[in-house]
Amino acid sequence: MDIHDKLDLIQKLKNNERVNYFLLNLDNFSNINLAYGYEVGDEILSQVAKYLKISKPTSAILYQFGSASFVLIDERKLDRNTLINIAESLLSFFSQTDIYVEEEIKFHISFSIGISVDKGLINITQAESAVRELRELQRHSYKIFDSLSKFHLQEEKNIYWILRIKEAVDDEKIVPYYQPIIDNLTDKIVKYECLARIKDANEIISPYMFMDAARVTGNLSFVTKSLITQSFKDFSGTEYEFSINITVEDLMLNYLELFLLQKLDKFDIRPEQVILEMLENITSLDIGTTLAQLNSLREKGFKIAIDDFGAESSNMSRLMEINPDYLKIDGVFIKNLDTDVKSQIIVEGIVHICRKSGIKIIAEYVHSKEVLEMVKFYGIDYSQGYYLGEPKANLVRQ
Repeated sequence: MDIHDKLDLIQKLKNNERVNYFLLNLDNFSNINLAYGYEVGDEILSQVAKYLKISKPTSAILYQFGSASFVLIDERKLDRNTLINIAESLLSFFSQTDIYVEEEIKFHISFSIGISVDKGLINITQAESAVRELRELQRHSYKIFDSLSKFHLQEEKNIYWILRIKEAVDDEKIVPYYQPIIDNLTDKIVKYECLARIKDANEIISPYMFMDAARVTGNLSFVTKSLITQSFKDFSGTEYEFSINITVEDLMLNYLELFLLQKLDKFDIRPEQVILEMLENITSLDIGTTLAQLNSLREKGFKIAIDDFGAESSNMSRLMEINPDYLKIDGVFIKNLDTDVKSQIIVEGIVHICRKSGIKIIAEYVHSKEVLEMVKFYGIDYSQGYYLGEPKANLVRQ
C-alpha cells in the first residue's frame, strides 16, 4: 500500500518505538475548499499524495492524517541536520511543482511542517504544537518540536489553567474582590469595580495568573458568569453602582443580556446599578452584532464603560460610536500624572472631549496623594487606585 490512513498511523505509533514524525499541514487549504468546492479539494489532495510518494525519503512511510494533513514516519536514526534537510527538500519540491485540476486550474501548494522525534502517540500532539508555533510567525516552513520553547511552555500553562478554572467554577472558587471608586467632589465611595479572583485553600490567585489562559482557551464566559452571580448577590439591597468586566468573547457568545436579566430578577438589582466595563480594545468591536448587543443592554438600563482608553489602537471615532456612560483613562497616563507633561497633555485632551460628549471619567492607578490632586485638578469625576482602597473580598460601605 502506497499511502496509509490515520488508523494505520495510530497503530504504528502504539508500538512505542522512537520515530521521526513529520506532520505536513497544507497552508490555507480551507480557502480552496470554499472557493472551488470539495471535489476540487479532493482532487488536489490526491495529487499532493502522488507527489509526496515521489519526493519523500524512500525509507519513510506516508499517511493521510486528516482533511488537509499528511504524515511521514521515518524510523531511521536521524540527526537534526538530516531532519532539516528532509523538511527543506519537501518544501523546495512543492515550491517548484504546480498542481493542475482538469488541466485548466493551476494551484500552488505549500506546507507548514511540524517535526517530532519521540516514542508513541505523543508525536501527534508534539508535531501539532510545532505547527501552531510555526504559524505564529510564518507558513511554508518547518519547526522541530522543542519542549523548552516559550510557546510550548505557555501551552502547558494554558492547559493547567483550563483545569484550574473548571475546578474553580464547579467548586464556586471564583470569587469577586471589590475595589472602591471615589467621587472626587465628595471623597465618598459611590461605586465599586468587581474583580475576579480564584480562592483555593489559603491561596488567593490574581487574574493576571489565569485570565490570559481563560481567554486563549475559551473559558472567559465561565469566569464572567460566576462574577456576575456573586456580585449581584453581594450588592442586593444596596444603592451602589458596580462595574463588571465584560469581554468581546462574552458578547460574541450572545448569552450576556438574558443572563444579566435573569440575575436582576433573582437578586433584586436595578439595571442602572450595573456598569458593563469593556476590557478589550475599542477596535475589537467591529463585529456588528457586538455593538448591537451593547445598544440593547443600554436600552434595558445598563450602563457602559470603556476601560483603558488611550491605549494601543483605541480611537475617538469608536468612542463616539459606542457613546459610553463612563470612560476609564488608561493607567499609563494616570500613574505619573503629577510629573509627566505628556500624560498631562493627553489627559487634558481626553477630559475636554468627554466633557463635550457628556461622558463621565474615571481615573485608575491613583496611587498617591500627588496623583489624586492632579486628577482633581483636571476635573476628572471619579478616582480608583490603591491609595484610595485595595480590592477586598467584602464591601467597604460608607
